[in-house]
Amino acid sequence: MRCRLVPKASPTARHSLQAIFIRHFKPVCRMIIEAEIINQPYSGTYTERIYDNESQWNAQSWSFIKFTNSDYSEWCGQFRGFPKQVAISPANKIILVLTSDYLYQLDIESGNLECLEGQHPYQNLTVAPSGDFILTDYYNLEKVTTSINQKEFIESPVRMDMIEFRKWEDSKLEFTCDEFLNWDRHLTMTYDSETNKIEIKNTR
Repeated sequence: MRCRLVPKASPTARHSLQAIFIRHFKPVCRMIIEAEIINQPYSGTYTERIYDNESQWNAQSWSFIKFTNSDYSEWCGQFRGFPKQVAISPANKIILVLTSDYLYQLDIESGNLECLEGQHPYQNLTVAPSGDFILTDYYNLEKVTTSINQKEFIESPVRMDMIEFRKWEDSKLEFTCDEFLNWDRHLTMTYDSETNKIEIKNTR
């Protein structure tokens, strides 16, 4: 944990302020509150951190994410792969960054890399009001709560293809897809994060 401590009182004032210090002064902890995909910044604009993994399959492209801490300081993360999405979960204290090459999991307080998954199939990433992440490839939805190493497959009433997320309405995620092997049937679906169920909303 990275914390900014309140400065100590001076020696002459320390005794008189001791009781107040005990009751009211606590470490002020810093955490990441915003993340935004940006274009490559000019050198020196931000403090930069590079997240990379040696692999013969690495692309030459990079993603740049601007992070804002709770003290409003800003820094930039550089991630291997073309940018797709980034999402923050204060409830679960993690951040997921999705690029064409990797799925990264960062600690929300330190920004340190916790987990990394390469050669993944994922196309979309979003976060539910509960703080759980929802990932999808073209065919399935998966839920991540505390670690990308422990994903939960979400059952669907039909086999899906070409999934695309649209919007959240309260606890429900609306998305579109085609029925697998019946591509003339275009579906609008909803995923309810409270019941963890997928339902067909309508067909097109």
